[in-house]
Amino acid sequence: MEAIDENQDISQTRLDSAASFKAFMLKTSTKSNLNLYDHLTQLLIKVMDNQPQNVVDVIEDLSLDVKRCLYEDQQSSLRDLPQTTAAELLAEQQRLLFSRTEDADQEDELVESPLPNVNEIGFYLEQAGVGLGREEMQRVFLALKQLVESQALLRCRLWGKILGTESSYIVAEAEYREGEGEEEQITEEAAEEEEREVKAQDNEIDLPPQSTYKPAPVVPKEAIGAGANKFVYYVCKEPGLPWVRLPSVSPAQINIARQIRKFFTGKLDSPVASYPPFPGNEANYLRAQIARISAGTQVSPQGFFQAGEEDGDEEYEAPRDCFDVNPDFEGIPVAEMAESLSTWVHHVQHILPQGRCTWVNLAVKPEVEEMEEEPDEPEPEVGPPLLSPLSQDAEMFTTPPWTSKISTTLTSQHAIAVLCSNLWPGSYAFACGKKFENIYVGWGLKYAGEAYSPPVPPLPQKEYPSGPEITEDLDPSLEEEQALKEALEEQQAAQDEIEETDEEEEDND
Repeated sequence: MEAIDENQDISQTRLDSAASFKAFMLKTSTKSNLNLYDHLTQLLIKVMDNQPQNVVDVIEDLSLDVKRCLYEDQQSSLRDLPQTTAAELLAEQQRLLFSRTEDADQEDELVESPLPNVNEIGFYLEQAGVGLGREEMQRVFLALKQLVESQALLRCRLWGKILGTESSYIVAEAEYREGEGEEEQITEEAAEEEEREVKAQDNEIDLPPQSTYKPAPVVPKEAIGAGANKFVYYVCKEPGLPWVRLPSVSPAQINIARQIRKFFTGKLDSPVASYPPFPGNEANYLRAQIARISAGTQVSPQGFFQAGEEDGDEEYEAPRDCFDVNPDFEGIPVAEMAESLSTWVHHVQHILPQGRCTWVNLAVKPEVEEMEEEPDEPEPEVGPPLLSPLSQDAEMFTTPPWTSKISTTLTSQHAIAVLCSNLWPGSYAFACGKKFENIYVGWGLKYAGEAYSPPVPPLPQKEYPSGPEITEDLDPSLEEEQALKEALEEQQAAQDEIEETDEEEEDND
């Protein structure tokens, strides 16, 4: 009986061990989510079904086949499409630039192109060592053509490219069409009228005492098509992307842009965080910088342009802003243009310290027609005249404003004259015979010397005028208070005595 019991205990122990080992084989793997028991079961079923020879030699391969079959059942034969990249989207948009209609050849022959030959300009810029490269210049040329066709522009040219921290701006310069700026002026006048109505409503309400500070009068914006607003500018981030027209520029925006230094982000609607505060967003700041760069770096060979005729009296005090192409211009030798700055002239008006190309007298009151001459009449601001030579430009930070050179000395008979601005790095001009062009490729910042210091905030405004009537005195001493009190008592006693004497005289009468 004892032997039977012992055998039963051994059998029970083996059953417990087998159950424990089975539980171990049923443990699921954290990597493949499988267990050994099911895998061995599937492996034995495969062996019984196939009954291969030399099973012990191929058991490992059969085990891999079992696992592979399990994974194939879970995988799908369909694959997700790859996400379209930004470069592919841009290429798809630029593909439209190369599309051409059937009647395009006939239209090009009949209509004079408002665009210059950008490929030829790119070739000369390549000789000068500047530009955007052949491929990009070709895409830019097609983008400019698209802009001309969509906006029906009379004349358009590539102004340049302003770099940004996130994206850059390709800038196109175009002429205003008649009546194009009327909508913008009407919108501004409506905004001013609404502001006047709001102020009138505020005046009807009882307001606390207002400050007596009177700000300086606002310098009016130049008319559309004149001065700093002579041309209209369009920008786009890449050829093929939509063109955006920049707003006109105001004198306040130009003056504040002269005091700050900000990199462009590539987003026209982003705010400009600076001191002094800039009146506008990045689109306005970009337009102000374009006006400053154009006024300082747009040059041409001397004699290519001639002053245009002005209507009115011969004595025209305001600076002339019109010029015509000289048909008798025969060109200047390249070597002479590379050596002397006197052979180059500015053909864009200078921007005065007031922020305008033409000075306006803010002291004149339009309400009063006849006014006597005031002794404090402001002196008009005068800038260099139009078509003034570059040799008259002033130096800044002991740096010459211009650097001229010849493109090559090896084949000088085919060389061109190259001019680059040191005050606006990135501005270049070339001239060869009767051909010349200006371009700007840079960050849109002026040279500020070795070290740039931001402007210091102005002194705080005085809250009240300083004078003896409001100056606080020192507290009197005890003796001074006693003496003042006695003096007041004596004065009061004398006053009472005089009043009593007057009353007695009235009673006697």
